[in-house]
Amino acid sequence: MKKILLFLILAIALASCKSTSNAVGKNEPKKENRYTVNKIIDKAEDNIGVRYKAGGTTKSGFDCSGLVYTSFESENIKLPRSSFEQSKIGKIINSNDAQKGDLIFFKTNKSKQINHVGLIVEVNSSEIKFVHSSTSKGVIISSTKEAYYGNSFAQINRVIE
Repeated sequence: MKKILLFLILAIALASCKSTSNAVGKNEPKKENRYTVNKIIDKAEDNIGVRYKAGGTTKSGFDCSGLVYTSFESENIKLPRSSFEQSKIGKIINSNDAQKGDLIFFKTNKSKQINHVGLIVEVNSSEIKFVHSSTSKGVIISSTKEAYYGNSFAQINRVIE
């Protein structure tokens, strides 16, 4: 009985010493979330060069939302299948606050609604680079500096805080 009581007291003392702070700097995700983001980006980038395929979610071909869907699914994060539905997930953020792992959305070909998505892989002061599946080139990395994407930019969503 004394051993059990001593064990409980020790367990309570240790638990009370444990830090529970989740504080992180502005625009700095928690360490475990950065790890998850990097794994998702690695998964997406592993598909660079794979051809475009409407409805595709495998190495035999990806569409834009299929690439994002499959990359997040690799870390057990379930997203909707279409870019339009993916644009409703997470929190819309200002492009100045964009970071790796955020989703970037476009309204291409004069569409009135979001119809294209990419996964942000790099952010600097003058551009955002993202991996996506383009209909003409398959899975590639593009930039908001490219006129086509700069002109069709719609929004950025943060799915992983």
